Amino acid sequence: MMIKNEFEVSESVEAVWEFFGDIPQVAACLPGAELTDKVDDDSYKGTVVIALGPVKLEFDGTADILERRDDDKTIVVDAAGADKKGRGQAALQLNASLAATAKGTNVAVDLDLQLSGAAAQYGRGMIADVTSVLLDDFATNLQNRLTAVRAGLDPSQVAVVKPASGFVIGLRALRMALARVFRRFFLPYRPATG
Repeated sequence: MMIKNEFEVSESVEAVWEFFGDIPQVAACLPGAELTDKVDDDSYKGTVVIALGPVKLEFDGTADILERRDDDKTIVVDAAGADKKGRGQAALQLNASLAATAKGTNVAVDLDLQLSGAAAQYGRGMIADVTSVLLDDFATNLQNRLTAVRAGLDPSQVAVVKPASGFVIGLRALRMALARVFRRFFLPYRPATG
């Protein structure tokens, strides 16, 4: 399943790209993710915890940086993991690219996500919405850490957005789904004005 998202941070492309070179700091921005071991400069082991309503999935896995291109500020990461309780597996390839904007940097993210087991039972729309919620939190945490770096502070000491509970993630995803349904079914039928 392909998921595309983008967000903007108010720092220069160079500052964001330098930050992306510190993978543990980047991972710390994603709610529920924790790196547990550095295998080498481009490979890591870690865990990801995602709560969806009453279901809590805990994945152990690996993340490998396949490409890091300075010329166009693009990074490609391949990650895979299995639920600790054997209820499923996840694999993703993430492509993130940076581009300068008038206000800072646009971060475009393309995810090719493959799920099996319990996580795959949720619909495509729900998975995309939950992913969007997590990326919104990631963007907020990234901005907070970049601001700390600019101020000369230790970014690991910056308070991060607390990982949302499964209930809160579910509510935020439901709101997104309802907005999508409203746009699809009600906006095309607005009477013409003029």
